[in-house]
Amino acid sequence: MLRSLRHACLPFSALFLLAGCIDVPHPFSNPGKAAKELAGNAPPARLDVPTPTEALLPQAGAQLWSKAVAEELLQQTIPAMAQPVRPGDWWLKMRAKMQGDQVIPVYMVMTPKNTIRATQEGAPVPAALWSAADAQTLHTVALDAAPRITSVLTGIQADDMEKDPKSLKHRAARVYFTGVEGAPGDGNISLARAFVTWFSKTPDAIQNTSENADYIVTGKVKLSPGPVGTTHHPQEHIEIVWRVTDKAGKEAGAATQLHDIEAHSLDHYWGDVAVVAAQEAAAAVDQIIDRYSGRENAPLADGTTPSEKAKAK
Repeated sequence: MLRSLRHACLPFSALFLLAGCIDVPHPFSNPGKAAKELAGNAPPARLDVPTPTEALLPQAGAQLWSKAVAEELLQQTIPAMAQPVRPGDWWLKMRAKMQGDQVIPVYMVMTPKNTIRATQEGAPVPAALWSAADAQTLHTVALDAAPRITSVLTGIQADDMEKDPKSLKHRAARVYFTGVEGAPGDGNISLARAFVTWFSKTPDAIQNTSENADYIVTGKVKLSPGPVGTTHHPQEHIEIVWRVTDKAGKEAGAATQLHDIEAHSLDHYWGDVAVVAAQEAAAAVDQIIDRYSGRENAPLADGTTPSEKAKAK
């Protein structure tokens, strides 16, 4: 059984439902484009993007710029809205400056107290193109801006976590595991026991109750008729989903294991199958927590952007 599972595990895959997909060790893989995300507990609950007043653009062009930037930030899972600044919101102040015959977009992340938290410049644009306020040009500018702004926000979050002794940068995550359901045979028990065993080898900690837990992990198994095997024996399609939610109930991510097995081969005892599946799942869950919490992100230094720090060296 172990030999057949190891062979069957080769097409396993994992989908992380945070902000695009991320790579984890084989057999979990990235089925989409490179991850571009703001970790789930970053400072702004909402990022306002007001129409800039120093954009070197007509009013209509300035409005189009703010709308395009907000839309591209949403694609990065940043909760951005093209609207006037609201009390209590973080916001993005945008301006443009001339540099020779080019225009440099400038983005400043502002706190709810209207102080500059970090600044990031965009790629230069020929002045003639900028002044035309063409929709396609401003869309291209927004495409360039979104990942830069996301990187700044991630750095701000990491900086705040670094300064907070209670953050996950300084302690293990407390994880409540609800168990596994839906598996045939002894799968629910075998998978749960094996998951707890392997997860105990990660930097995080399993606890017995949901009280004060940072994350909650649930496992669900689903079997369905699969394709006929190469030897014409009936097969079943098995799907194991390990879902991670934060303490507020928001989904942090999910690792999904998929493969085909000989029909009814797991109706009784899972044995080493549970061990292999749980080992992969524990590593994936730990990485979901790493990425979602942002504890591995590098903080900004003195409110500067990574590019500015590089220039200072």
